[in-house]
Amino acid sequence: MIIRIVRMSFRPEETTQFLEIFNRHKTAIRNFPGCTHLELLQDLQAKHVFTTLSYWNGPQDLEAYRNSALFKGVWEKVKPLFSARTEAVTYQQVI
Repeated sequence: MIIRIVRMSFRPEETTQFLEIFNRHKTAIRNFPGCTHLELLQDLQAKHVFTTLSYWNGPQDLEAYRNSALFKGVWEKVKPLFSARTEAVTYQQVI
């Protein structure tokens, strides 16, 4: 099991647009082969900061998603809304 965590900071005025994009694509991402879980978290203190938490069967599934037309289409819509560089980390479940 692979766990991917991506922290994204948006310009405050762009959070509504980001949420609309995420809501429009969340089902397709959840149904992407190898994805077993996807959730969106919002920072309690900084309301313009969001984190995605996704679980993948293996690194090849995550990589296939990252190279997919779905990811590229969503990313090109979301990327211009950022106020800072994203932080992404990938973990392997041990226990």
